Amino acid sequence: MDAFEVVGGNRLAGEVRVDGAKNSALKLMAAALLAKGQTTIREVPEILDVEVMAELLRRLGCEVTHDSTESLVVIDVPAVLHHQADYDLVRRMRASICVLGPLIARCGQAEVAVPGGDAIGSRGLDIHLAGLQKLGVEVSNEHGYLKAVSGGDLNGAHIWLDFPSVGATENILMAAVLAEGTTIIDNAPREPEIADLCNMLVSMGACIEGIGSATLEIFGVDSLHPTDYTTVPDRIVAGTWAVAAAVTQGDVTIRNARSTDLELPLDKLESAGATVEILDDGFRVTMDRTPKATDIVTLPYPGFPTDLQPQFIALNAIAEGAAMVTENLFEARFRFVQELSRLGATIRTDGHHAMVRGGAKLSGAPVEATDVRAGAGLVLAGLVAEGTTTVHDVFHIDRGYAQFVERLTALGGNITRVDVA
Repeated sequence: MDAFEVVGGNRLAGEVRVDGAKNSALKLMAAALLAKGQTTIREVPEILDVEVMAELLRRLGCEVTHDSTESLVVIDVPAVLHHQADYDLVRRMRASICVLGPLIARCGQAEVAVPGGDAIGSRGLDIHLAGLQKLGVEVSNEHGYLKAVSGGDLNGAHIWLDFPSVGATENILMAAVLAEGTTIIDNAPREPEIADLCNMLVSMGACIEGIGSATLEIFGVDSLHPTDYTTVPDRIVAGTWAVAAAVTQGDVTIRNARSTDLELPLDKLESAGATVEILDDGFRVTMDRTPKATDIVTLPYPGFPTDLQPQFIALNAIAEGAAMVTENLFEARFRFVQELSRLGATIRTDGHHAMVRGGAKLSGAPVEATDVRAGAGLVLAGLVAEGTTTVHDVFHIDRGYAQFVERLTALGGNITRVDVA
């Protein structure tokens, strides 16, 4: 088991480039299943979750090549696919559930183990299943597997989502593109990653209207073809580097990033006292003072992203003043607060609210990463803590951040990967 040893006190400065979005690339890889032949996906991050998805696709019958030097994945999809996604892989990554829609569309059936992933709260599959049932899919849960059978051609339907679930929308989209007739998804999420999936499907021959809006209209086609597609930049990784600059009173330029995907988080950084300069291919964040505390309320896009909440809690812990952080999406996301408190942060939680009293003088201690973003938040806190912070269970961080240690080091951070087995 690896850990990160972070020695605080260094100011971050320099440039860092953002890879393609983890939360998009994994779904684009699954979408490749919809067309026989060779699909190439570019700007794929070199992270653990990509390797897990690649192995899952191999077990479904695909040939998958991941060229990390070129940041691309090539997926050769056979005419006949296997239709079972096994537990030993699915339990490691919740995004594995996104093969459900493509397998139903291509094979007429799918068996996918009930997924695992980050322990940040309950994320039921009811919305996924209700949407697929509207398309004519029969679903059952047997022995830990979701078993889905279409019993014939899928048929378009009008689907209203009770909540704008990203995962459910992705599965419904990937099934609906090969269904007969028209499917309308109302109350659809507007995340950039959903638009990215839609755009890739269109490049494969799908017909989708309303991309980027809360209403998606999908006109079913008979078949799709392979494509060569480039993943959208990772807004959460870009946001993490931006907060890191603010926390360390640094000066960091983030390249290959879209400021339009981060309007609210960047606005919050400016409220905290940072200067944000928008560039043609990214943005620059500078901070020359102690941050000011800023309230956060997480909401579906274009609201404040839950995946940047831990990083902003770390910022608020050392800021001037106090801030209220409200988590509206995942009820267990505050689990990492007790770890941050071990470093000296003053935080009180009540349900889905956390009151963060700033001004803490953090000091290094052993802590545990409880999920991908919590791990990143703990590292950011370690960058400004006195002494050494040892972050354990960094496999979580490896799931979402490519070359995390190397890129932080290049910016001036004092961080080392160590073997604690």
